Amino acid sequence: MLNNTERRSNIARIPQGPALPSSIGMTKTHLIDHVTQATQGTKNATERLIDAVLASITEALAKGEKVDLRGFGSFQVSGKKERQGRNPRTGEAIKIAARNVAVFKPSKELSCRLNGTPEDGPEAGDVNTDTLAQPQQGSEKVHGDKFDV
Repeated sequence: MLNNTERRSNIARIPQGPALPSSIGMTKTHLIDHVTQATQGTKNATERLIDAVLASITEALAKGEKVDLRGFGSFQVSGKKERQGRNPRTGEAIKIAARNVAVFKPSKELSCRLNGTPEDGPEAGDVNTDTLAQPQQGSEKVHGDKFDV
């Protein structure tokens, strides 16, 4: 079994291919291709593996369990209460039913990597700013009518 340091070093050794266009993002097919290349396995075996992982996560969430992937983040089910909404076409008030949604919370390590901050504070070492995540165009959140015109 690998310890945390060995896992991190294995992740760092995954070959970095050409960046995907930001408008497309990464699809399941891209993920399968990337993992196949990184593990030097077969595409068919990699697809079955990824399908099994996603099915396991889905099954755990359906049971109401929290899925914690150390160093990456956690998935859990969150309940949304019934609320009032508006039909955008007619402006008529409607009732939006209560529902359950899957929620992802990134780990501290993932958040630090995305934001280019060291995990242990400012004195933890240099951060490579060449690989920082960049938000996609149009991905800024707009909360209802709470924006400046």
